[in-house]
Amino acid sequence: QGRLVESGGGLVQAGGSLRLSCAASGSIFRINAMAWYRQAPELQRELVAKITRGGSTNYADSVKGRFTISRENAKNTVYLQMNSLKPEETAVYYCYADVAVLGEHIDYWGQGTQVTVSS
Repeated sequence: QGRLVESGGGLVQAGGSLRLSCAASGSIFRINAMAWYRQAPELQRELVAKITRGGSTNYADSVKGRFTISRENAKNTVYLQMNSLKPEETAVYYCYADVAVLGEHIDYWGQGTQVTVSS
């Protein structure tokens, strides 16, 4: 059984930066797309950034120019560099992976990491 493990969350002042990491472990061998989502209290989970296995990316409009998603396929790891953070971006950030298993697509989610941006 595979899993995703996030790290790098924490408390930062508005305008500051954080770098999130998410590593896949266990029986996860080939990952297609990877992504970061976030969920603030009483709001729906939303896509922040996504990256394909080939490196193509897309971002939520609200984070374009400030956040950068990247990945290392050999390490089954995805990163999210977040700059110029805003208080309204306080949320639990979740890692997602579309994993290929015997020709099927299986969704994996991490446990989430808290990001708190103080004003």
